[in-house]
Amino acid sequence: MAILFLRRLSGRKRTSEANQLLGLVLTFVAGATNAGGFLAVRTYTSHMTGVVSSMADDLALGNVTLALSGLGAIVSFLSGAASSAILINWARRQHLHSEYALSLLLEAALLLGFGLLGANLSLQMGLFVPVTVMLLCYIMGLQNAIITKISKSEIRTTHVTGLVTDLGIELGKLVYWNMEQDHTAMPKVMANRERLKLLIALLSMFFVGGVVGALGFKHIGFASTVPLSALLLALAIIPVLDDVLVRWRRFRKHA
Repeated sequence: MAILFLRRLSGRKRTSEANQLLGLVLTFVAGATNAGGFLAVRTYTSHMTGVVSSMADDLALGNVTLALSGLGAIVSFLSGAASSAILINWARRQHLHSEYALSLLLEAALLLGFGLLGANLSLQMGLFVPVTVMLLCYIMGLQNAIITKISKSEIRTTHVTGLVTDLGIELGKLVYWNMEQDHTAMPKVMANRERLKLLIALLSMFFVGGVVGALGFKHIGFASTVPLSALLLALAIIPVLDDVLVRWRRFRKHA
């Protein structure tokens, strides 16, 4: 049963329920990585809005070095999203079961590397910004692109501003007073209660993940990302093994 569940969760064949559940898990991971990462590198790496705003402020104040650091973070996030798109589209053309799992596997490996080598990586510089910041931004871009591709842009795991905006829209529709004279002219304004529940759940998971990630880094440091890596590996491993078995059978058949 566990194998079937994991295959359904991250495999090629998708359902709305699987998308939502995977989105919740990845939102938890994003919240934990973002909060723990802030304690590690003093930078929130899940959203680029603040980074772009900081770049504009730094340029206006003449802090060119800080502005270039922001550019390094943006390039890293962008590269992560692009890498996810490349992996997914390549796997799709190869008809792999691990169409989405490959990106999850890459994220797991990168988080493991961050957990094991983060203290040393923080001393290294790349693109005007510490390698740890670049790595976390890359991971965030990679993950956000995974769930965006899977859900056709309906679910975001790192973009809390969008979540809160969508939640506000649904709440506005929920409390809207449909006056009787409006009924004949236009349909009632009705909230999508299922989407409302999903948005609340996603926001809650990001918050809970943030608390867990911050506590984890406070008590065990960079290694707190290792359990997150193990969680992602568990999500990805079944579709990857399915592809390995298919390739092995083809090899044995033609050997």
